[in-house]
This record gives sequence, C-alpha cells and structure tokens, in this order.
Amino acid sequence: MRIPLILCAALATTGHLMADPAVLHAWLKKQSSILSLDVPFTQQRKLPALKIPTSTPGRLTFKKPDQFRWQLGEPAETLAISDGTTLTLIQKKEKTARQIPADSPQAARFSLLSGKAFESIKAFNRAFEIAGYRVTQGIYQYTLKPKERALGSQVPWIFIDITADGNTLAALEMELKDKSRIRTIFGQSRINKEADPTLFQPDLSGLSIK
Repeated sequence: MRIPLILCAALATTGHLMADPAVLHAWLKKQSSILSLDVPFTQQRKLPALKIPTSTPGRLTFKKPDQFRWQLGEPAETLAISDGTTLTLIQKKEKTARQIPADSPQAARFSLLSGKAFESIKAFNRAFEIAGYRVTQGIYQYTLKPKERALGSQVPWIFIDITADGNTLAALEMELKDKSRIRTIFGQSRINKEADPTLFQPDLSGLSIK
C-alpha cells in the first residue's frame, strides 16, 4: 500500500500511528450546533503532471440536513447543487449539467462537509480511521482513511486541518483515485444564518443535461 507524503511526515513527527484525537473530537462536538453554514474558500488542485497547483476561489453553502451548494470560480465556473436527493453538477463554460444521486460516492467529494460523517464523534468513527497526525504552527493535521469501500474507491485519503482550540476547520484536502489532490482552504464562515432557498435550486435553462 502506498503511504502518502503527508502521512510519512506525520510518522516522522509523532513516531507512531496513535493519533491524538482530542482537538478533532472538540471540533466534531461543535458540529451538532451548526445548522447552516456559508464560507468562502480557495481551492488548490495538484496534478501529478503539474509542478505548480492551480488556485481558484469558491464558496460553500449548506443547510442541514441535506441541502448544499458548492461553487468554484467567481463568477461561477463549476457548480454542485444538492436538494438532498439529486446532485446537479453544472459546467458553465461547456453549458452542460450532469445529475447523480446525492448519496452516491461520486457526490461525496462535494458533500463531505455537509454530510453525516462529521456530524458527531460516533458518526466520524463509523466513517473514518485516523491514520496519523502532526502539528504545524498550531494547526492539527489529521490523515483519514475512509472505512466505506465505495467512498474509498473515489477518495482514498482525506486530510483535515483544525485549529488547536478545536473551533475551526482551516482546510480539507482529498487525494483522488487518479492521485490528484484537491485542497480547500477556508475563510471566515457565517454560521446559522438564513440561506436563500434559491441557492439550492439549480438553474438548468440553456444547459445540455447528461
């Protein structure tokens, strides 16, 4: 099994795989009080063939239990919108839309933060194994391996960065099956503010639906 570079760094820092879950648990305990969230982010995409990752601004908005909107680009270039049943993936430049079940493994890369896996410590332990961690400049960086085979086939490794007080998720990174990396760095979030319902209703006018 190939061990990702970040895990090698974790082993070098901690000397073992027994990760300290205290900061992670503190963050997970706060998630039950979050009913809606709106947060800007910067997404960095790292491809094996590229020396310099691409960087694009975006925004994530979700409302529990199952509505979310993930926007990449300003103005929007890519949209992933879920009403809880169907996830609609829109490519603005190509004027195309693809619809897949909201609970499918392919949708997980967009819905991970708004889904059930992070809603409690118990749910987290069902979904992930903590493979290692390290502490860098006050940020706890955890390496996670999905337990569910379907998700693991799409996203073999997940990395989350949490502030030392357990209050804030600073970044989330996914390694996909093609070995590319998507790192999302979060800005200042608005928690439990009323979200516009139309954000979760995709506009399909003028689009070719696959």
